[in-house]
Amino acid sequence: MLNRRRFLAGTGAAVATSGAVAALGTPAAAAQPAAAAQGASRGARITTVTPADPRYVDMVSGSNARLVGTPEAIRVPANTQEVVEVVREAVRDRKQIVIRSGGHCFEDFTFNNEAEILIDLRLINQVGYDDRRKAFYVDPGATLLDIYETLHSGWGVTLPGGGCHSVGAGGHFAGGGYGVLSREHGIVSDHIFAVEVVTVDKAGKVRAVIATRDPKDPNRDLLWAFAGGGGGNFGVVTRYWLRTRGATGAPENLLPRPPSTVYYVQVGWPWEKVTKAAFKRLLQKYTEWSRKHSGADSPYTALGHWLFIQHQSSGPILLVGQMDATVPDARKLLDDFIDYLSAAMGTEPVWSDIQHLPFMKATTFGTTAGEPLNNPNLRTMHKSAYMKSDFPDRQVEVLYRQLTRPDYTNQYTYVVLHSAGGQINELSATETASSHRDSHLVIFYECYWHKAEDDEKNLGWMRDTYREVYADTGGVPVPNRVTDGCYINYPDKDLSDPELNKSSVPWHDLYYKGNYRRLQQVKAKWDPTDFFRHRHSVRLPGKR
Repeated sequence: MLNRRRFLAGTGAAVATSGAVAALGTPAAAAQPAAAAQGASRGARITTVTPADPRYVDMVSGSNARLVGTPEAIRVPANTQEVVEVVREAVRDRKQIVIRSGGHCFEDFTFNNEAEILIDLRLINQVGYDDRRKAFYVDPGATLLDIYETLHSGWGVTLPGGGCHSVGAGGHFAGGGYGVLSREHGIVSDHIFAVEVVTVDKAGKVRAVIATRDPKDPNRDLLWAFAGGGGGNFGVVTRYWLRTRGATGAPENLLPRPPSTVYYVQVGWPWEKVTKAAFKRLLQKYTEWSRKHSGADSPYTALGHWLFIQHQSSGPILLVGQMDATVPDARKLLDDFIDYLSAAMGTEPVWSDIQHLPFMKATTFGTTAGEPLNNPNLRTMHKSAYMKSDFPDRQVEVLYRQLTRPDYTNQYTYVVLHSAGGQINELSATETASSHRDSHLVIFYECYWHKAEDDEKNLGWMRDTYREVYADTGGVPVPNRVTDGCYINYPDKDLSDPELNKSSVPWHDLYYKGNYRRLQQVKAKWDPTDFFRHRHSVRLPGKR
């Protein structure tokens, strides 16, 4: 599945990048480097799609069919220079823009009725190595499986990113990026070394700037913000450069090396045999295990997994995971974990599929498996919560009741417990904009369905469940000793609805906690006119 043409183009372009980037280090001059690598400008004509164009209906919606935009035009630039031109025109004409990379934003930050110009970055999609910066570059339109394949085939390295093949780098990297390798290698944003961003200053001047992790870089605050601050806040990112902190030497040493082989795990337990007492025991034992093995020194940092607790009508409780097969006693560690979960539930699996696979075959299989990862016509809703401690008994009661409700059935309704901790928690809460550094689980509430007439039923179930689980803290998982807020890459407009968030904690502190004030300072410096904005974009100081 390797996109050979893109791989070769990216590899060849590294020569142009390595020369141009270093020479153009000042913000005003930085519009050229990535443009050179991405290919020459196509002239005065930048692809524009309007409502009369047959492509329009395909391009005003993404992976959530519930959300459809109505822009007057879609602009499709092919390089940084063209992005600068598109943004300059929008500033001149006072048009509100939104940005698309992969189209996987779960909320209406991109596809809405207010945006007038949609900037579609899917043609800016190269992946390669920049010898001058000693870092790998990834463009915002590159999608995860293509990134994984190119890095692996070309240099034997990878990134600890997400588990959906078609997610674009643009928003995913900016918001953090969790995956099965994150316990061992941190999140993707921890590896961002530099970023190129098209910005608009107070006078309306549009330019491309490059910000790096170098402590001496005057633009370093912009890099800090893009490493976890979410997409669409400060400008249009046109390139990321990635290098693991402290890494030196040859390219194959500069990003995590994946294991040669892994155990890819799928295990299912019969929901109908899990009593209420057993369900409570499962959540207690699971969080106990998760906390015990949340340190970076645990042998289980080599195991990344999701525990899918589906609605009881949907089928089994499902464990999906990946274990580094080269770790000593890897198979025994894995079997012990599965036995531990079986004992907690008081029942044996109804089926178990543990495959010993090469890394990329497991990655390809895992990121393309199942309808929710592949059907672009599904309607969805997502919520999230970080977990620092055990589930309180009352939360367990609510989850059991909602997941066994006889009046609600949906085969694609899940509460997903995603492993965290490990290397994720080794950085401080302020080292990057990603502030959630002491949680051991990320909980994803996910719901997918096919028909618009089922919207009310599914949205109602999701909102009822979330509000009741966190009823003790105003209907949201406020940062305290048990929970720790929400994940910006699972955006949720309900967090800013006073009827659904009755806590004293605003939406932005659920996403960013104490880092929000610094993000506002970055906003004031780099986007002082609030040109880049959406429902939950970082506000200027003094704004709500």
